[in-house]
Amino acid sequence: MAQKVLVTGGGGYIGSHCVVELIEAGFHPVVIDNFSNAVRGVGDVPESLRRIEALLDTNIEFHELDILDKPGLEGLFKKHKFDAVMHFAGLKAVGQSVEQPLRYYHVNLTGSINLLEVMQAHEVHNVVFSSSATVYGDPQKLPIDESHPVGGCTNPYGKTKYFIEEMIMDHCKAEKDWNAVLLRYFNPIGAHISGKIGEDPQGIPNNLLPYVAQVAIGRRKQLNVFGKDYDTIDGTGVRDYIHVVDLAKGHIAALRKLKESCGCKVYNLGTGTGYSVLQMVTAMEKASGKQISYQIAPRRSGDIASCYADPLLAEKELGWKAHFGLEKMCEDLWRWQSQNPSGFSDGTAE
Repeated sequence: MAQKVLVTGGGGYIGSHCVVELIEAGFHPVVIDNFSNAVRGVGDVPESLRRIEALLDTNIEFHELDILDKPGLEGLFKKHKFDAVMHFAGLKAVGQSVEQPLRYYHVNLTGSINLLEVMQAHEVHNVVFSSSATVYGDPQKLPIDESHPVGGCTNPYGKTKYFIEEMIMDHCKAEKDWNAVLLRYFNPIGAHISGKIGEDPQGIPNNLLPYVAQVAIGRRKQLNVFGKDYDTIDGTGVRDYIHVVDLAKGHIAALRKLKESCGCKVYNLGTGTGYSVLQMVTAMEKASGKQISYQIAPRRSGDIASCYADPLLAEKELGWKAHFGLEKMCEDLWRWQSQNPSGFSDGTAE
């Protein structure tokens, strides 16, 4: 029997790409999502999952469920014997978290506590958690490895990731039969090579690349580049961008690690290379063949100059490394954007 994996937030950008990799690796995903950042398709299934079903000629079990709904989680765990949980569900916009901190703490922390408590009650002791490089705060050294201090987060979103990591670590210390892999993402971009699934931000994109792609396709007039006076190659912020498919494959490697009764482990998922905002704009101009209009705007509070990973621990202990370079990331993003100018809502009425 294929191992059954619960995927929370599996209709979203990273979750849906992980569902593809789970199916292709022979796992049996069961997906929950509350549509806070997924587009509803035909039959009240996320459009992303509907497309994956067509792409892979498969059926995906989906339940519309919020992790704040503890009785709903209980019902699901009574119905299924899960081998592991991949936990993506949560609010994720940095700027919004500064404006609505209580909402972020409520959804991300309470939801995660509900999930962990229900897992404990039903003896499901394996979890892969979707964390973030925001737990490192303003880097004290570059590249950032897993021993870098955490907790000096510059926004409530990052703090929720840090607190959830701490909860899982403490729980693993108390319950010796628990295994957890905490994956600290750097900046996921790109899309599945088919162009059928990709990032479809609801409202104004919070992340650079979806915004750049929407400028290139004509949905937005121009890009605001926040700050050009950082101590970087061209004065704009430098980040470590990782292809979402590489990231998803990292989760499969993490699931395999859980089988070793690994206790609680932490890994960076990044490439180890930083690119500036203007370098990313140039790369997207090349991939799209379009000129991308931008203007320099003041720095945003909470932004840092440079952030990129030391990904060697994941290579050593998970046997994982990022394979796709910047050109491939931008090509795949542009294929998705050009085939789906309005995101998933293009295809929901079919």
